[in-house]
Amino acid sequence: MAKTRLTPAFVKTATCPDGKKKFEYFDTDASSLSLEVRVSGGKTYYRRYRDARGRIRQIKLGSDPDLSLADARKLAASVGRSVAMGEDPLNEKKAVKAVPTFAQFVDQQYMPHVKSYKRSWETDASTLKNHLLPRFGSSYMDEITRQDIVKMLATRRESGAAPGSVNKVLILLRFIFNLALRWELPGVRSNPTRDIPLAPDSNKKERYLSEDEAARLYGAVCESENTMLRYIVPMLILTGARKREVLDAKWEDFDLERRLWRIPTTKLGKPRYVPLSEGVLNLLAAIPRHPKSNVVFANPKTGKPYVTFFVSWNTARTKARLSDVRVHDLRHSFASLLINSGRSLYEVQKLLGHTQIKTTQRYAHLSPETLLEATNAASRAVGSVMGVMPNRVADVPLVAAQG
Repeated sequence: MAKTRLTPAFVKTATCPDGKKKFEYFDTDASSLSLEVRVSGGKTYYRRYRDARGRIRQIKLGSDPDLSLADARKLAASVGRSVAMGEDPLNEKKAVKAVPTFAQFVDQQYMPHVKSYKRSWETDASTLKNHLLPRFGSSYMDEITRQDIVKMLATRRESGAAPGSVNKVLILLRFIFNLALRWELPGVRSNPTRDIPLAPDSNKKERYLSEDEAARLYGAVCESENTMLRYIVPMLILTGARKREVLDAKWEDFDLERRLWRIPTTKLGKPRYVPLSEGVLNLLAAIPRHPKSNVVFANPKTGKPYVTFFVSWNTARTKARLSDVRVHDLRHSFASLLINSGRSLYEVQKLLGHTQIKTTQRYAHLSPETLLEATNAASRAVGSVMGVMPNRVADVPLVAAQG
C-alpha cells in the first residue's frame, strides 16, 4: 500500500511491485479512492468508507480501462454522498446481487413450497413451463413490471387463448409475487400484478344436473362394467367433494357415530370435515369392502385407489345422454341443490371447503323454478294488499286545501 497522486499517466504505467500478487495505491487528492494493481496487469478502482457502525468497508467502482480515472472520482464522490445520507452502498450492492431471477425463485423456493402442501402443484408446474418461464424466466424478480405482465396477457389473448386460460396465468403470477412479498424476497417491494383485472369470462361453463338428469345418470352408472362407479358418482353428488378426495378416501377417515368424514389432505393441504347425511351413511353401508385394502372406493382388482375412471364415466354419461357433463359438475350440482333448497352461501362455502366466499359464489346457481317461486312470492305479497289499494284516481279522496 502506498500513497500517490493518481493521474491518467500514472494509472497507465502503474505496475505491481516484485514479490507481490497485488498492490494498492491510495490517491493523495482523495484518500478514500484507491487503485489496485495486480501482477497480471489488471487494475481496479476502489472506494473506502466507514459504515454506520464505524467499520471500514471497501466497494469496487470498476476496472481500468473500462472506467476512466475521472469517472472513478465521480463514482467515489457519489459513494461519499450516499454514506453521508446514512446509506450503505455495499449493502445495497449485495442486495441487488441477492435478487434471484424468476426461474431461480420458482425452482428454489416456490415449487418446493407448493409441493409440500398443494395437491394440484403439477398444474402450476405446467402453467409455469408453458407460459411464464419462457417469458419471465431470465428476468430478475425486481425487473418484472406491470407493463410486462399486461403485454404478456395481451399476447395470450391475441393468440386465441380463452379468458379462463389467461386468468389462470395471471392468478398464478399474482400468487407467486404475493409469496415473494410475504417472504421478504430482496428487491421485491410490491406486486406488479396489483390492479390488473381478470378478463371477463362470459364463456365460463355452468352445468348443473336436474333431478331427472341425476336419475338418468345414476341408472347409467349402475349398469356400468365398473362396479365401483355406482358408489363413486353418488358420493360425489351427495358430498360435493373433489374427485381426488373421494378416490383417496379410507375407511378410518369416517367417524360414523359422529357422522363426520375427515379429509386429511385437501387441495389447500389442510384437513377439513364433511358432515355425513343419511344418504351418505346408506351409501357407505352398501359399499363392498375390499378384503385387503382400507380404501373405500378401491379398485377391485388392485385394492388401490383409482388413478382415473374416465372410460367408464364417459360410457355412462353418454348412455344417459349427458355427454357434456363433467365429473366436476357433480360438485357444482351439489352446491346448486343446497342453494335451491334455501341454504346460505356461508353454509355452502363451509361444506365445499372454500377459503373465500367469492369462490363459492360461482356455484350459487338458482334454478328457473326457484326464481319463479321467488317472483310468485312477490306477487302473493302484493296481491294481499291490492284489495285495499285504490285502482283509479277517482277512488282517491281529495282533501280541501286549508286557506
